[in-house]
Amino acid sequence: MDPARLRGLGPFAQLGAKERERVARWADEVDVPAGGRLAEEGSFAHEFFVIEEGVAVVERDGKELAELGPGDFFGEIGLLETERRTASVVARTPLRAVVMFQREFKQMERELPAVAAQLRAAIAERLARS
Repeated sequence: MDPARLRGLGPFAQLGAKERERVARWADEVDVPAGGRLAEEGSFAHEFFVIEEGVAVVERDGKELAELGPGDFFGEIGLLETERRTASVVARTPLRAVVMFQREFKQMERELPAVAAQLRAAIAERLARS
């Protein structure tokens, strides 16, 4: 993927050019139609997502918890904390997202500790709210 697309995007916003290039090698982009399910509550977690364009909703037990848009991210709790998805995420509109699979996500966590620290802070905040 093009590293320039990561500039200003969620957890990658503060990265320098070299770090964005590394993340771009680990990541891919996906297009999801409206109604597409990106994560299913209770399923095993294998991916981390950052929304580039579009809107998604977070649901738990069929209840809408939040709306996500460009720059918002999800999937980190399952990869770093629980192994299973704590909520479902469904595209409300067509969307494009950066996706990183578990192996690459773990490599990013090791090699870019500032990003990992930001994600862990987001996990603590999200778990405190739930």
